[in-house]
Amino acid sequence: MGYIGYFTVVTSQDIIKSPYNPRLDSMADRVVRGKILDREGNVLAETEVAEDGSEYRYYPYGEIFAHVVGYSVQGKSGLESTGNFELLTSNAFILEKLKREFQDEKNIGDNVVTTLDVNLQTTAYHALGDNKGAVIVMEPSTGKILTMVSKPSFEPNSVIENWDWLNSDPESILLNRASQGMYAPGSTFKIVTALEYMREHPEDYSAYMYECAGEISYEDTVIPCAGHNVHGTEDLAGSFANSCNASFCNIGMNLDVSGYQSTAEELLIGSKLPGDFATGKSSFRLEKTDSMADKMMTAMGQGKTQVSPYQMALITASIANGGYLMRPYLIDSVTNYTGTIVSETTPEKYADLMTLDESAQLKAYMSDVVNYGTASVLSGQSYTAAGKTGTAEYSMESSDKNHSWFVGFTNIDNPELVISVIVEESDGGRKAVDVAKEVFDSYYY
Repeated sequence: MGYIGYFTVVTSQDIIKSPYNPRLDSMADRVVRGKILDREGNVLAETEVAEDGSEYRYYPYGEIFAHVVGYSVQGKSGLESTGNFELLTSNAFILEKLKREFQDEKNIGDNVVTTLDVNLQTTAYHALGDNKGAVIVMEPSTGKILTMVSKPSFEPNSVIENWDWLNSDPESILLNRASQGMYAPGSTFKIVTALEYMREHPEDYSAYMYECAGEISYEDTVIPCAGHNVHGTEDLAGSFANSCNASFCNIGMNLDVSGYQSTAEELLIGSKLPGDFATGKSSFRLEKTDSMADKMMTAMGQGKTQVSPYQMALITASIANGGYLMRPYLIDSVTNYTGTIVSETTPEKYADLMTLDESAQLKAYMSDVVNYGTASVLSGQSYTAAGKTGTAEYSMESSDKNHSWFVGFTNIDNPELVISVIVEESDGGRKAVDVAKEVFDSYYY
């Protein structure tokens, strides 16, 4: 009896809505699958009827929304999966529904109205160019996800024809790199390292000083700054703005590993992330018994730590928000086919990831990155911005083989957009911060 009560209250809706529930397929015999729309009402997916009377799913924007909207054949993915129950439920006017049923006609399914923005999504998709990578854009104040791009992409209108190839593609083309891709975070992880240093030195972290000679060495380990740049005397703000590897390695050698682990956990690294879509599980792997070289590499974001672009977007959103994270979501509302609202998502707080004072200090450091540091391309715009660049090596043979990262937000005093970008195999070419700038520019200009 206890389990029946628990099932009814807690788990029944998840099972009813599961795309693996065969009862949902029977609903398609009576209901025409509803539309998936962007926040302005642009159609992202709809059911059309072929000349022979058969139904097929049409995706007007093709590859641009492929991963986030998904597909509804060969199983289901993306919003086609998470919104499956709603799309196959009709809340049309009751008399209309009865009339259609008496005439042996299908009723029209409800529409899923998403938080996605066609303009921002399209801009992000094209900004990545031919590069593999991912872009996520969020509203930190609400948790709305405005953009979720993953490349390489695929044509959702021909999934059946290309299924064998898609399912065996060596580049994992079906993987949503934005939420499931796992990467070394590069210098974006210096956000976490800086936060831990602040927590261990609450009274005097602003007094930190380091003399950068372009590299740091300890025993047999030598770690250079990017381009072997000699940064000279730097405080914590300067070390962060200039992304000084030597300084952060110096910090890392002296951090308390247990505290470092706790801070990573509080930032949801290693946890199941919020969101009604598939996400990978980030990991922070540093033990007290690890070598000093491991500690140095971890502190600069080049150790065994693995994160997704989505993970870094959540951390950045909490900084922009004053320390707390709003629950992220993709479905803004459900309407019947005439536009009458059936249900709406109410923004809600998810968790406190840090204190207000900590977020304010990190926001200041990230502002310096734009004002005089490694993301100065974003300075002097009609909008203000703050962020952190990163370069993550992916080859043991060459330090020139790297992914490019950027995380940041706009309108510093009242943040509007949070972005997380990774450009795979940038190798000194296309930079993630340039992708971010194109997205910001498309929003403000």
